[in-house]
Amino acid sequence: MNLLNRFSFELPTKIEYGVGAANGLVDVIKNLNATNVLLITDKGVMRSGLLERITDPLEAHHLKWKVFDRVEPNPKDYNVQEGTEISSHFGPDCLVALGGGSPIDCAKAIAVVARQGGAVRDYEGPHKIGSDVLPLIAIPTTAGTGSEVTFSSVITDSSEKFKFSIKDPRIAPKVALVDPEMTLTMPPELTASTGMDALTHAIEGFTANASEPIADSAALYAIELITTYLRTAVADGNNLEARAAMLLGSVLAGIAFSHSDVAAVHCVAEALGGKYDAPHGVCNAVVLPAVMAYNMEYCKERYARIAAAMGLFDQDVDRAARQAVKAVEKLACDVRLPEFNSLGVQEKDLEELAVNSFKNGSNVDNPRPMSKEDYLELFRILMG
Repeated sequence: MNLLNRFSFELPTKIEYGVGAANGLVDVIKNLNATNVLLITDKGVMRSGLLERITDPLEAHHLKWKVFDRVEPNPKDYNVQEGTEISSHFGPDCLVALGGGSPIDCAKAIAVVARQGGAVRDYEGPHKIGSDVLPLIAIPTTAGTGSEVTFSSVITDSSEKFKFSIKDPRIAPKVALVDPEMTLTMPPELTASTGMDALTHAIEGFTANASEPIADSAALYAIELITTYLRTAVADGNNLEARAAMLLGSVLAGIAFSHSDVAAVHCVAEALGGKYDAPHGVCNAVVLPAVMAYNMEYCKERYARIAAAMGLFDQDVDRAARQAVKAVEKLACDVRLPEFNSLGVQEKDLEELAVNSFKNGSNVDNPRPMSKEDYLELFRILMG
């Protein structure tokens, strides 16, 4: 990298990490001078039994609380609208998001719309929001999105079947309670897909055109942790060390890509998720090795450093870069991620998918310049 390049780094979120960190929720709420708490989650968390760990202390300390649990995977604009309506009736002075990226991203959007009005897509893009935002506390229950430390929110426009982003440091959670015990209920399939999602964040954050040194350091350590521990976390979900490593890796990857950017993997994955409502982590995982191979000639040196972070050392940059791609492909296979064809992509949809991939805001930061035609070629490679 050019050491004379300018960059800025901002992390608006206070991170409380460690086993039992979620037990500090009441103290965090009181430090925000809040008394009315709207909990935002989804049906999966409700079934897991994790909610009581959060609500019991609220009850014991006589705090008012209400639950909005209708957040869907790939949160929709109407989820934000419904949550905003509940917020207007309840009048919270604090939001708590409990879950994976979907509840946390939805909560970020509700935090804006509940105070500033309008429709959620009015805030699409960077720096479109005002200063009046409900304070948000995030408690992740998956090790994948890193949304608890990012200042972006990805929402699906349900009419256009298109994912858009809100980006502003003011929507970042005030505090993230990052507790490995909260991830113990994840089933193997979810552990695998969210883990590969986190790996995608780290790899794309490290190789994106917008990368910078502090984000790079977080990305490389995230890659080391995730590739070392993901197989163990999938095979033995009660292994707390593996769960802790995966959660820390996810947080570091979130820090990395939010201060750099993602790239073509996410452009494709978000197009797929918007069109087919497919799980975001799965979309990233099945696309990542192919996009890495497609980008190879434009970031060999970076791929070689990724290989080293995975414990694969080779003085020959070309060989090391290829080893990185093969190792990522093998990891996805080892944790039994589905094939691309399982997503049900139709030939007739390729043009629309290529257009939506191309117009994604992160396309400009892919190391290889990508036109709509390039995305069409990539989709055909993925379809075999």
